[in-house]
Amino acid sequence: MKVICIGRNYIEHAKELNNPVPKSPMFFMKPDTSLVINNNPIYYPEHTNNMHYEVEIVLKINKKGKFISEKFAANYFSEIGIGIDFTARDIQDKCKQKGHPWEIAKAFDQSAPVSKFLNKGNLSSLNDLSFSLSINGTKKQVGNTRDMIFSFNEIIAHISKIVTLKPGDLIFTGTPEGVGPVSINDHFEAYIGEEKMMDFFVK
Repeated sequence: MKVICIGRNYIEHAKELNNPVPKSPMFFMKPDTSLVINNNPIYYPEHTNNMHYEVEIVLKINKKGKFISEKFAANYFSEIGIGIDFTARDIQDKCKQKGHPWEIAKAFDQSAPVSKFLNKGNLSSLNDLSFSLSINGTKKQVGNTRDMIFSFNEIIAHISKIVTLKPGDLIFTGTPEGVGPVSINDHFEAYIGEEKMMDFFVK
């Protein structure tokens, strides 16, 4: 299975990191060793001194697809969850300055905790879906899918032109503004609407 992450899919997040707003979906990938499930704790990696959180809605692909038409893209996922794209921001900044790939900053072990999944049919509107992240009881990020630059369907159609999607693949769909640093012993709680989806600690 693949973990595919969309970058800069919220205008205000692109602005807060002084990044240009993309003209088409940009994505990178994480290995399966980046995943953390069942609210297990994550451990602060040794290779960074400035790890940041980025909360994101996550799609779970349910069938194989290549060159998927945007109008049929909704048929390729039936479940939605939430995840954190942990980023070694200090390392990423160095990579960007040198024009190097981002894997060392994005694809490290335990960099992608992901929640349980909800049947999308039980959600009122995928295009007006609120989500949030609280750390140590303080709300840090609040987002809504209506603010995405590229919709779920656009994302799936674009990715499938380049890589074949398979059942079980996960797509992190981008983070809203409000990203920031992580500290050891931080308590993370992530929500879709009012439903708590994740509850874990950083060790």
